[in-house]
Amino acid sequence: MESPIFTGLAVVAFGLMVVVSGGILYLTAAEWRDRRRRDREQRER
Repeated sequence: MESPIFTGLAVVAFGLMVVVSGGILYLTAAEWRDRRRRDREQRER
């Protein structure tokens, strides 16, 4: 008993999960990059 509404909700839920995971990965990479830049600036002083 597969309803198109449940299928649509599952697709939307999967899409949101992908978007949120991508955002977390982006923020993690940005923080890592900024931390490396700050450390490099500290060593140059």
